[in-house]
Amino acid sequence: MSGLLRKSLETPEEVRPFEAGMGHLALVDMDGASVGRATFEPGWRWSEHVKPIAGTDSCQSAHFGYCLSGRITVRMDDGDEQEFGPGDAMTIAPGHDAWVVGDEPCVVLDWQGYTDYAKRSG
Repeated sequence: MSGLLRKSLETPEEVRPFEAGMGHLALVDMDGASVGRATFEPGWRWSEHVKPIAGTDSCQSAHFGYCLSGRITVRMDDGDEQEFGPGDAMTIAPGHDAWVVGDEPCVVLDWQGYTDYAKRSG
């Protein structure tokens, strides 16, 4: 093995759609570590469009990501809330809801929390 690995999110190994056509997650596996790009459509909300897939009261994934475009608000279960936009790096602990702000899709890269995100069982 050469120590180099290249994969493209333009041709992902897996695509997971969100409920009601409100976006999708594209994933590549980098030798056991996933990198994902999520596209959240205007009107997307985790508690409406991923909760039915996850089966938890709030998102239990930890995220380490970067917002490429659009805006997203994240509210922690304890009420702490933050809005993220283009150019923002983010870490988000498990236990949160999130929603798109405005009428532009929000696109987020994540190096931590998308391995099991919006993954249907069975």
